[in-house]
Amino acid sequence: MIAPSPIVNMTGITVEFPGARALDDVDFRMFPGEVHSLMGENGAGKSTLIKALTGVQGIDRGLIEIDGVTVHFAGPADAQRAGVSTVYQEVNLLPNLSVTENVLLGREPRRRWGGIDWRAAHRSTARLLRTMNLTIDPSSRLSDHSPAVQQLVAIARAIAVRPKVLILDEPTSSLDNDEVTELFRVIAGLKKSGVAILFISHFLEQVYEISDRLTVLRDGRLVGEYLTDELLRIDLVHKMVGKDLSVLVDLQARTSESEVEEHLAADPPLISAIGLGRDGAITPLDLSVHEGEIVGLAGLLGSGRTELARLLAGIDRPDQGQIFVDGRPTRFRTPRGALRRRIAYASEDRRTEGILGDLTVRENIALALQADLGWFRRIPRRRQDELAASYIQALNIRPSDPEALVGTLSGGNQQKVLLARWLAIAPRLLILDEPTRGIDVGAKAEIQKLVSDLAENGLAVVFISAELEEVLRISHRVAILRDRRKVGDLANNDLSVGRLLAAIADGSDDEPSEDPGVAR
Repeated sequence: MIAPSPIVNMTGITVEFPGARALDDVDFRMFPGEVHSLMGENGAGKSTLIKALTGVQGIDRGLIEIDGVTVHFAGPADAQRAGVSTVYQEVNLLPNLSVTENVLLGREPRRRWGGIDWRAAHRSTARLLRTMNLTIDPSSRLSDHSPAVQQLVAIARAIAVRPKVLILDEPTSSLDNDEVTELFRVIAGLKKSGVAILFISHFLEQVYEISDRLTVLRDGRLVGEYLTDELLRIDLVHKMVGKDLSVLVDLQARTSESEVEEHLAADPPLISAIGLGRDGAITPLDLSVHEGEIVGLAGLLGSGRTELARLLAGIDRPDQGQIFVDGRPTRFRTPRGALRRRIAYASEDRRTEGILGDLTVRENIALALQADLGWFRRIPRRRQDELAASYIQALNIRPSDPEALVGTLSGGNQQKVLLARWLAIAPRLLILDEPTRGIDVGAKAEIQKLVSDLAENGLAVVFISAELEEVLRISHRVAILRDRRKVGDLANNDLSVGRLLAAIADGSDDEPSEDPGVAR
């Protein structure tokens, strides 16, 4: 049997930026009808390689072949004409238009006299959505749907052009388990039709479930190409980071062996929520967080984790219940009110609600502190430089240039800049909503260790993550949410993922367990 020729063959790819080489003589190939994963730390060169393959980034040296033909992409349109279609992690659609308009934008069926045939367009979109097992009204406005559904619509748009190569960049980051299953079913169908799929994800379980082959990059260089079922997961992690991740083991041990519980009974909580709720967002609940304590919020997508975080941070106003800070009733009318009490919130949507990509690392770090002081009391440039230098070193932000535009940094380093911004105001409570989503194993370990170190120094933390293993690794206590209500509050003493899953699955209308930190 003759082995198939690669549909993508990139050889000797080199991309240089001022002062840095993003890719150094990298080879990469994909075959028809396979799912290929590209693995590596943030900053390893994955994004640059994808941009080169999709025509977003030119190359300094090397050769790109698609289906045996040498190509030179002047832009993304050239790549799409060659059969390369991409779905990025950040959904890049038009929320004010309908699902059909987004799926068929620029490719709408036309009537004889040139007008758009909307009936045919809706039929075509409905047919495509049915193949993905999605029951979405094609004429509905995209903004009326959840981020998860919008992600699936973006994938439908990419599939609509019948690509030879489909690139999925973190496609499951906002999907729940059932939606991931549906996506994998769609991917399996595309494989059978001969499409080569590049699947990029930081969820190792998903990589091993769906991928046939994987390529590992580190520091802009090729580590190797491997068949997925022939590479142990621990070996993959070592190849990605080039070092032992014993820090995670140490972190787990430090969390489980901590003496936090001993002073929880004696010390009053820093913040308490009693009967806190908001119609349509979260059912009234109790929650407390002590100084030096990390409280994890665990639950499935849509369970109310973010809604609760936004109430605690003063972004949304509750219509029921009360918040107490240092035992005193407090009402936050705006996020600025919460910031005055040194309560900071880092949104899960770091690109839209967090970092400012067109500003420098220095400017992003100083932003919250400047807002706290007021815009008429400018922070001296020397102080800004000191702040940036100290946090770049403390958080290992790469590159270490304070004048680098944040939009050019990898996802993990953008997250570190966002953390630095909030740490600069010396918060007492830090609410982190999916702080490690979409970043590599090495950067994830660094951020988890940083959060643990901050808690040991007295910072209170609310930590939200869709990865239950991460919640268990870092939290002293776990509040469990289901269907926008709290169904449990458990000390992290030998908790397991299985027990958390059981609590999430068995959530009932019974009164939730008593919060150990709330005094009535």
